[in-house]
Amino acid sequence: MKISRLITGLAAVVLFVAAPALAMAQAANRPVVVELFTSQGCSSCPAADKFFHKLAGHEGVIALSLHVDYWDYIGWKDSFANPAYTKRQRAYAKTADRRVVYTPQMVVNGADDVVGNRAMDVVDVIDRHRRLPRTVDLDLMRQGETVVVQAERLVELDGPLTVQLVRYRPESTVHIKRGENAGRTISYANVVTEMRSLGDWDGAAPLRVEAEAGGDAPVAVLLQNKGGAGLIEAAAVLE
Repeated sequence: MKISRLITGLAAVVLFVAAPALAMAQAANRPVVVELFTSQGCSSCPAADKFFHKLAGHEGVIALSLHVDYWDYIGWKDSFANPAYTKRQRAYAKTADRRVVYTPQMVVNGADDVVGNRAMDVVDVIDRHRRLPRTVDLDLMRQGETVVVQAERLVELDGPLTVQLVRYRPESTVHIKRGENAGRTISYANVVTEMRSLGDWDGAAPLRVEAEAGGDAPVAVLLQNKGGAGLIEAAAVLE
């Protein structure tokens, strides 16, 4: 009986990886942004980092890995950590009236947070967000070393949206020599290397803004409520 239940449980995991993932790939609505707050010095993070590779491979999901710096004191300084990403995570916590931040944490569309290594919970939240109707049409276009951002609202907006440009590295592998993950070699997906604001947009007139984005690193643009710490109304990526 125990063996039978184990097999059933394993089958459920397989179905979870396949069926909801397929649904996400076929999403016709707005893309879902998933931000993973992680650290090379966090022993609970490798499972979430591994799962994040699966998310990053799905059409309809914009996966962004942001490395925080508050675990650096325990023996290993995260080579991707940026205090700005810690600040962003704390801003999310303040918006949601949470007193603590943690890793691994996934924030879905800037609105819902999930423990990053609880894969089924993450997929459930993504599936719910992908079904939301589009509120903004967003389009990105390259012109040489410049990215042109164009948007038009489809409904009345609840306040101005912050236009954010994100650059990321699709994959990076690190051999960790000290700290809680000492001796492990871990691969990270879609590591954010830059995040900057291009200003606010009130939606009254169509948006058109140009931003320097040289090099071949992918570019994502997020249109986000509450000064960049609320619901993401629209997002797009140029790979």
